[in-house]
Parts: sequence; C-alpha cells; structure tokens
Amino acid sequence: MSDDHYFTARPASADERRLLPVTLAGRDVEVETAGGIFSPGRIDLGTQVLLRSVPEPPRTGQLLDLGCGWGPLALTLAIESPDAHVWAVDVNERALDLVARNARRLGLANVTACTPDSVPSGVELAVIWSNPPIRVGKEALHAMMVQWLARLADGASAHLVVQRHLGADTLLRWLEDHLPEILENRTATVSRVASAKGFRVLEVCVG
Repeated sequence: MSDDHYFTARPASADERRLLPVTLAGRDVEVETAGGIFSPGRIDLGTQVLLRSVPEPPRTGQLLDLGCGWGPLALTLAIESPDAHVWAVDVNERALDLVARNARRLGLANVTACTPDSVPSGVELAVIWSNPPIRVGKEALHAMMVQWLARLADGASAHLVVQRHLGADTLLRWLEDHLPEILENRTATVSRVASAKGFRVLEVCVG
C-alpha cells in the first residue's frame, strides 16, 4: 500500500472526481467518487456481502455507517429508512465530502457525514453497519469497537464485515471476550451470521 491510506485524514493523491453507476437499495443511481478513499471504483466485495446479509434497518432512530468511504452503506440506510437519521462517519475528509455530496445528489436529507468526534455523545444507536478499516491495526480497531458498540441501545444490533484472512475469526473471539465490559454487562450476543467470498459477517445484538 502507498503512504496515501484511505484512512488518512487528508489524502495526498489528486482529488479527481468522477461519476460511478451503482445499484443501492434496488435503485440504479450515479454517485461521485475519487482516489484516496476506500474502493473508489466500485462497491467493494465485502460491502456487497454485508448488504446481502443484513436485515432491514429500523424505520426510525439513529443509524451508523462506521468507515463510510463514499457512502454505499450510509446511502442504503438512508434510502431504506427515510425517517431515521444516518451518521456517515470516517476520518477521511475527502470521503466525508463525497458521501455528503452523494446524499444531496440522491435527495437524501437524513444523512450527516462527519468525523467520529463530531457525533454527539448522547446519541444512542439503533444500528451499526460497518466494513471497518482492518488495516489500521488491532489496537485501533479494538478502540473503535469499544467506542461505538458501547453506544448501541437496548434492542440494537451491529453488523461488521471482515475478510477471513485478515482476522474475522480473531475479532469474533475478541468480541466474545470483551462485550460484557464494553456494554457494561448488558445482555448481548455475538455470532457469525454469514460467510461468502472470503468474508465473514459478524452480528452483535444487545438485549
């Protein structure tokens, strides 16, 4: 990988925008992408596996796409749950600009694209969908899990997609060991709910 990681706040690569035809929530649309973000040329395979595996999101509440990139998960959540509020969170400023522009392009007024620290502390999440940036390393990944899974409301769920050879099963075991602490001993389960194309989908259910 180059030094211009997709999880860098300000990518050094040229910000050359282009339109990409994709299908989101059964709709054929065009979105704006650029280099220096995650999977700029397509909906990546892991995200495709996740989208085929998740249940319908709740119609209302606070929904999170963690590590949003140009926005395939956030935009899908916003289309499927127009009365919910969708937080599209990333550290990459170019990605945040793209997902905000794509939400406007698709007429979705229920998306907020922001950095992790910009989500108000009182927000309780009904859903998390995430293709997390595994390449940030275990320490940073685990910190993300602690920060965001703790925000799940009772009855909420998180779905995470991880490549098998990049540590999906290791993350599952870590979650099994640490969920009681993360959720302050609230009742929770974690399981592998799907496996396809070398990816695992992990589900955390609270309550």
